[in-house]
Amino acid sequence: MNKLNGLIVIVVLCHTPLSVFAQRPGGAAKPKPQAAAAAKPPQSKLPAPVREALSVQMEVAPVNASGRSDAAVSAGEIDFLVEAKLRDLGLQPNRIASDEVFLRRVYLDVVGRIPGLKETKKFLESTEPQKREDLIDELLSSPDYVSNFYNFWADTLRLVQYPQANIVGEPYMAYVKDQIRQNRPYDQWVYEMLTADGKLWDNPATGFQLRDEGMPLPYVDNTVRVFLGTQIGCAQCHDHPFDSWSQYQFYQLAAFTAGTRTRLKPPANPATVKGKGNPANRLIEEARAVAPGGNVSGEYQRVVRANSYEVYEVPATLRLPHDYAYADAKPKDVVKPQVLWGKVPETASGGTPREQFAAWLTSRDNERFKRTIANRMWKRMLGIGLIEPIDDFRDDSDCANEKLLRFLSDNVVRMDFDLKEFVRTILYSKTYQREASDYQLTSGEMYFFPGPVLRRMTAEQVWDSILTLAVNNPWAFQRPSAADFKEAIDLDLHTATMADAQQVSQKFASTYHQPAYRKLLNQFSYQGNILCRSSELPSPLPPEHFLRQFGQGNRETINGQDDSATVPQILAMFNGPITHVMLESGSVIYDNVMNAANPRDAVDTIFLSTLSRMPSNDDRREALREVQRAERPAVGLGNVIWALLNTREFLFVQ
Repeated sequence: MNKLNGLIVIVVLCHTPLSVFAQRPGGAAKPKPQAAAAAKPPQSKLPAPVREALSVQMEVAPVNASGRSDAAVSAGEIDFLVEAKLRDLGLQPNRIASDEVFLRRVYLDVVGRIPGLKETKKFLESTEPQKREDLIDELLSSPDYVSNFYNFWADTLRLVQYPQANIVGEPYMAYVKDQIRQNRPYDQWVYEMLTADGKLWDNPATGFQLRDEGMPLPYVDNTVRVFLGTQIGCAQCHDHPFDSWSQYQFYQLAAFTAGTRTRLKPPANPATVKGKGNPANRLIEEARAVAPGGNVSGEYQRVVRANSYEVYEVPATLRLPHDYAYADAKPKDVVKPQVLWGKVPETASGGTPREQFAAWLTSRDNERFKRTIANRMWKRMLGIGLIEPIDDFRDDSDCANEKLLRFLSDNVVRMDFDLKEFVRTILYSKTYQREASDYQLTSGEMYFFPGPVLRRMTAEQVWDSILTLAVNNPWAFQRPSAADFKEAIDLDLHTATMADAQQVSQKFASTYHQPAYRKLLNQFSYQGNILCRSSELPSPLPPEHFLRQFGQGNRETINGQDDSATVPQILAMFNGPITHVMLESGSVIYDNVMNAANPRDAVDTIFLSTLSRMPSNDDRREALREVQRAERPAVGLGNVIWALLNTREFLFVQ
């Protein structure tokens, strides 16, 4: 990719002064006389919490300090298998990427943002022979890694604050983040989600089953698609037209979860129950009877209804639909549980049907379970899967490198499903560290990985990179934990009185009910945008939000993000509030540029901050020309920043 990449053209066309940089006569381009040093800088419009020093309340499991040599060996095997395939095809691997390209890529891929100015200088100035491995280990052990991989799973698991009107999703969202933070083995937390019992705030893993509450057949379809990379949804209604799955097989698999219940569990001691009938309806009717005009507050109803959801399992059978039309069974026949392939592990044979299903799905012997997660992580790092689409594995699916996928899937099992260590081996490889190729998945051609694929940043990467340029502390706001929610919303409906419900609802109203929550978030807002990591923002965001404009999905479909270019994206980058935030007094890049000794240093600072590299001679000459011809140097420097943000070089992961 041309480093200049449109800078000259855009800067020449850009004559609109960027107001904040224009506020300071003379800008930062010249050494300041002593008298000017006493002048007060423009008052910052940025929220005070995000201008404070970085502060993150999160303990993150580090990479295995003694595992570097093992990771290097696995990385070497990856390279051997990739290069052998390339040789067979008469292809050459790409060159190893420069430090500048590697630095920016690994930050975006691992922590979801570009490096800051100090981070860039530290790495580029280092002469340590193992500095790439050192950086990889550091990033994998950071809170930003948790944020970035949470975004990945939020898109995959469709994490939202309210899956349905009265189901509160926050505890489940916090649970997923905790699994990443603790680096819990992947097979363990998947098994836990499939078998969890209880209320969301007591056992937040139940959120996975509640995501499709009231839709037992789509729940099975989504579960198999996410964790086994296989689409069986067509077989809900008829035999799959393009694969081997029959409708009868679908119902056999769904029979494992037929006993799952999601509404309030009957009381263990009926003698303690207050009143009769549905306890949620009872409490709401009691409140309506004494409320002026019979109007019960929204927070009271939300608390009562939310506490009526509880996951548990009962003995149950599943019957075929009344319109079943195949000769292998009759309509409304009872279907016995049966897995799609293989068998239920012996260790789970005495468990409940749901436990048997979870044990089979997460088994080390389940080829599609391990191949699916290996392929998902490979695509996350390299830009494209060894099998595409990543959630539509079939017996006849084409694989770019079968030996490599077999090694990766066996390796994830050997590592006990430690996804952090698994990703580490990919990052250590020369294959990952090579220059990127310009490849389009829609071309229909198989890609054999001479290097990663050139790709546009995800919406979250764009957002978090802009925050890196704008605020010191993007972690000023962090989402509440499951324990936080339990304290504010938990209520035993079987024994609660109306007074109990009112007390809890008042606590909820002052903390996490929408009006109070919005008021809390406003402390971190600039022109209506909450300046925090994308992982901490509401989900889903409104369609007009910057992240949605850049392709973040509504989290109603699995992997619903879209990286297509659109006109709203161009307008958002040209003149949207999120790009203006970094040009405010007190922003990170504003302060760094204002503190530069001269125009040349200021231009170098801008390039290092935005593109993670020094400007070429042509870049510097054109940028300085813009500074010189601007009304004031500060205006010209602002124009250079604006121009670089609107280049492909900024928006793409090279």
